Amino acid sequence: MKKLTTVFLFVLLCAGFVLNAQVVELARAVIPDRQVSLADFGGVPDGVTSNTEAFRKAIAALDKQGGGTLVVPEGIFLTGPIVLKNCIDLHLERGAVILLSPDKREFLEKGKVRPGISASKRHDVRISGTGIIDGNGAWWRAVKRSKVSDTEWKEFRKMGGTVTDDGTLWYPFGLKAFPDIAGTYLEQEKMRTHLVRFTDCERVCVTGVTIQNSPKFHLVPQHCTDVTIDGVTVRCPWNAQNGDGIDLMQCQRVVVTRCTVDVGDDGICLKGGAGEKSLAAGPCKDILIEYNTVFHAHGGFVIGSEFSGGMENITVRHNTFCGTDTGLRFKSAPERGGKTRNIVIHDIQMTDIRDEAIVFQTDYADRPAGFDSNQPAQTQNFLPDFSDIHISRVVCRGCATAVRASGTLATVHDITLEDCTIFYNEKATVIDDPRMVRMDNVRFLTF
Repeated sequence: MKKLTTVFLFVLLCAGFVLNAQVVELARAVIPDRQVSLADFGGVPDGVTSNTEAFRKAIAALDKQGGGTLVVPEGIFLTGPIVLKNCIDLHLERGAVILLSPDKREFLEKGKVRPGISASKRHDVRISGTGIIDGNGAWWRAVKRSKVSDTEWKEFRKMGGTVTDDGTLWYPFGLKAFPDIAGTYLEQEKMRTHLVRFTDCERVCVTGVTIQNSPKFHLVPQHCTDVTIDGVTVRCPWNAQNGDGIDLMQCQRVVVTRCTVDVGDDGICLKGGAGEKSLAAGPCKDILIEYNTVFHAHGGFVIGSEFSGGMENITVRHNTFCGTDTGLRFKSAPERGGKTRNIVIHDIQMTDIRDEAIVFQTDYADRPAGFDSNQPAQTQNFLPDFSDIHISRVVCRGCATAVRASGTLATVHDITLEDCTIFYNEKATVIDDPRMVRMDNVRFLTF
């Protein structure tokens, strides 16, 4: 039924200031022509009955036959972790909802918390259809008082939980309905899990589905090759703590296309690990991100903050950012930095950007809920090296600052910005050294 196909990832490489097309073949997941229904293995779509065992049995049965498609029919299927195997397509029909259990104990295994849906060291793995994968994230995430209304705050308090002494944070620790899985609210906060995660996999495909309301990041391929993410909707409340949308971590040969992202943290983000241990895993490389729309997010397209493994041959084109905090965001810091090569970004549309349309930040600090501001100072190892980044044909209507670049010529250099129009509200540029960014035919306009 599903035959081996290829799509072509056109990575534009910069030689001087001339763009040359490089064609990279991207293999799609191959799924045998065989399918079963979750209902055949005892699946109950009532939103109350646990379907953890039904998913396990169905996947085991397909795996024994060499793979195939597991159809999730219409209904709400409450479940613990789902672990995919080789040549499996998890297909959600219209009206199907996979809902993670709010009981955190279901995800504990040997003291660690499993993702909602995962595959590790597998090949030919697919999630498809028009249904919804819901992470039930409100039972996992800390909430900042400053980011919710009085009504929302009261609803969280009804769940039980713990409010910090200063009243600024609520943690889902000490809930009325479900037990804790750690000794303190800070320990449990560190145990939040991803909703969908693929690790060390080959030929991964996610198409059509909606992925929402994750306990932490939503869709996370890490150390994977040949990844296709097509027509996926990723969404969560705008104030969801660490609610990243699509995070690619040291992946190679990837296409992200026609997706809609509306989340609480970074929208589409590339990460390359931090420090020495990330060098062996290699860079994010040969990646195409096109025809996506990002609504709320801390950044529409983001590199960082960790990218010690490097970033190479990345093309970002024909994307639209509406209402994000920043548009194109490059963030890192000592101990997290690496080198960027052949990054080409063009034909980007932005409206109502809260802060910067384009920003390079080299002193970024990760501040999770409960952050200790007295952490020791960072050393000067693994400095960021944002370079060989070429941005053109950006149109932005509305931002506080058009372009910001902080750092030195050692950390931000050889950046070009061409043929752009940016309408700003406060400042055109805040650039530490004008040699960091070379501009040609860039219009900065304001009221």
